[in-house]
Amino acid sequence: MSKNKQKDILDAAVTLFAERGYDGTTVPMIAEKAMVGAGTIYRYFANKEFLVNELYTNSVQQLSEVIISDFPKTATTHVQFTHIYTRLFDFARNNVEVFVFINSHEDGHYLNEKSKKTFSEFLDFITGVIEAGKEKHEIRSLPSEALISIVYSPIVMLVNLLETGQLTYSSELVKELEDSSWNAIRII
Repeated sequence: MSKNKQKDILDAAVTLFAERGYDGTTVPMIAEKAMVGAGTIYRYFANKEFLVNELYTNSVQQLSEVIISDFPKTATTHVQFTHIYTRLFDFARNNVEVFVFINSHEDGHYLNEKSKKTFSEFLDFITGVIEAGKEKHEIRSLPSEALISIVYSPIVMLVNLLETGQLTYSSELVKELEDSSWNAIRII
């Protein structure tokens, strides 16, 4: 076991929450996977709900930082889209459990206001890029939520296909997927 028990607990929790969901995961399961006593978890987290919210907020912030880092603010909408798409895809591929956890818990009844706000701020950033693209007449005038879904939902499925070995990762594949997604939302 590592010296950082809190990290061990969070790592175990993200794995179990991604696999089993919130309701299917118990504190004793997390303790067993983290190789700590259940009481140790309560030293760091008041309860399972507090733990899932801490983990959710941290996970969304981690994803947000990856996308916002070095964001090309003055570039064309297409360049901005490429930045977001490739960063999102790489994050999902390299952090599968975190990505699955975020997606499977985004509307959880147990999420507190901080967790909801963190996710909302992440979506607001993406929506802002889309709205700016619509104003420039570069992106279709569909509702932003629909445009996000057109691009985001396939990434969830594609990462699953990569994880199960049904697809093989290559930079060429990601570029073709990004081009296809851009073509799906841009004004032709």
